[in-house]
Amino acid sequence: MELFTVADIPEIEPGDDLAAIIADRADLRADDVVCVASTVVSKAEGRIADLADFPPGPRAREIADRLAAITGEEKDPRFAQAVLEESVDLLMEAPFLLTETRFGHIGVNAGIDRSNVPDGDLLLLPKRPSESAARIADGLPTDRVVVTDTCGRPFRYGQRGVAIGWDGLPASRDWRGQRDRDGREMGVTVQNVIDELAAAANLVAGEGAGGTPAVVARDFEFGDLPGSDNHFREIEGDYVRQALRGWSYQAGGEA
Repeated sequence: MELFTVADIPEIEPGDDLAAIIADRADLRADDVVCVASTVVSKAEGRIADLADFPPGPRAREIADRLAAITGEEKDPRFAQAVLEESVDLLMEAPFLLTETRFGHIGVNAGIDRSNVPDGDLLLLPKRPSESAARIADGLPTDRVVVTDTCGRPFRYGQRGVAIGWDGLPASRDWRGQRDRDGREMGVTVQNVIDELAAAANLVAGEGAGGTPAVVARDFEFGDLPGSDNHFREIEGDYVRQALRGWSYQAGGEA
């Protein structure tokens, strides 16, 4: 498999046709996978907001005051209000906000970005990223599109690329029932393909001012294994999330 960036993508404005911009700058094939950063998807969809759009309620003020006490830094309750409004579940409110978005993604601050937003204070995630991926795919020679973001993971330091929306390929492939090198039947391995493509794309795209928001994965073959669109865990099988519901933060790390 080969990965390469789509060069010379301009600053994206609300209403821009991302598919046309990408297609004009890359000689795409029908079996390519195009990975597009959520930042440019959000900008094209007008998901730019100002803090003034989120007058804080009592809960947001309480959260901001508690975070300020923990960190020793002033926290804007309007930002806390924005996070609450972009979330359907608040898993942790200290020492940071960990939330579930409307489309099922769990991340810090509902994935709201405060950098690279020249015309506003906040950049919100796309409302329905898989629908965004489908719209982009409609304008490309390939129907395989992954919308990516970056976030941290439990038990790991730093951030990595993850998929938050996709179209044209299954989210995962199922190795259960296949044989390993020793002939043993595999019973648990389900490979999250779109997350792995997003992580590979993010490694090539880079970060910061030199980052590139679109990457093409060429010669990726899904193979003949069973596929599934299972991506975000349901609460019934998400034991870490269940454990968080019985946990609360206390200074010093004790709960």
